[in-house]
Amino acid sequence: MTLSARNRLQGEIVELESGGVMAHVVVRVGTNLIESVITKRSADEMELKVGDKVSAVIKSTEVMLEKD
Repeated sequence: MTLSARNRLQGEIVELESGGVMAHVVVRVGTNLIESVITKRSADEMELKVGDKVSAVIKSTEVMLEKD
């Protein structure tokens, strides 16, 4: 599959909570966590589970930066 998104961060699922129609997925990328909310159906079809290696693909028109 080819995507137009250019921001792809590889990580590991460290938390996965499924509810009625949505699933909350937390992915560790290095020392950072990325949280995503996807449909439960998508999570089920992908057979996601804690420990899986995934890529967080970010497509956004706005990205904020903060200087450390």
